[in-house]
Amino acid sequence: MSLVGEEGLKMIEEMPEGEVTDEEIAAKTGVLLNTVRRTLFILYENKFAIVVRERDSNSGWLTYLWHLDFSDIEHQLMREKKKLLRNLKTRLEFEENNVFYVCPQGCVRLLFDEATETEFLCPMCGEDLVYYDNSQFIGALKKRVEALSSA
Repeated sequence: MSLVGEEGLKMIEEMPEGEVTDEEIAAKTGVLLNTVRRTLFILYENKFAIVVRERDSNSGWLTYLWHLDFSDIEHQLMREKKKLLRNLKTRLEFEENNVFYVCPQGCVRLLFDEATETEFLCPMCGEDLVYYDNSQFIGALKKRVEALSSA
């Protein structure tokens, strides 16, 4: 879902078996051709789709035949999980090691150094910035990191 979105997921679920063209996929699934092509290339880049090129001997036109291959999905999911965990740990470290100030109107969230540069005034609306307690956000990040680490 995170790779291809809702329409892409619909296309995958309804895609005909065997080698098919992007036009056939669009016709059978009801998904727009541009969405089908974008989804196929995303799947291809992530090694979930295989494409075979055939040249028409009369016209010289190329035809692309697609089929899905989810045989390596476990490996791909583990790779995505590791990437997500690494990003969450980086964000957690950033949140724990910085002090933040926010505009009460919701315009900005600034690091302490940035807030001092603006004399603790919002650069967007001029309101006084207030200290932002990010401990709840840090707690949520820790829970997510723990859940991913133990799974």
